[in-house]
Amino acid sequence: MNRLAATPEPPYYTVVFTSHRSEADADGYAEMAARMLKLAAQQPGFLGVESVRDADGVGITVSYWASLEAIKNWKRNEDHLLAQAKGRKVWYQQYKLRIGVVEREYGFAAREPSDGG
Repeated sequence: MNRLAATPEPPYYTVVFTSHRSEADADGYAEMAARMLKLAAQQPGFLGVESVRDADGVGITVSYWASLEAIKNWKRNEDHLLAQAKGRKVWYQQYKLRIGVVEREYGFAAREPSDGG
């Protein structure tokens, strides 16, 4: 399974959400994160997401969007607004959000080994 988002040719936009989780309500957080990912994927202009979190609770989620308008609409989504409020109240010690434009991309993917047959 490819864990890297399949993005179109640039330009497109990125939202980088860097956070430090509290220790509160880990199950509720995981459930809400899954709901928000599913909801974001249904939004016009959503291109993909990549996310990691370390053992100390520091996480980085990068979402990719077709336009600044799509990002603004996601930020104003009613369910997302509720999740944001709960995040500030319960789940996060701190966070930063950064928005940027991707002007260029390139990469590498190793071929999977053959089964010899």
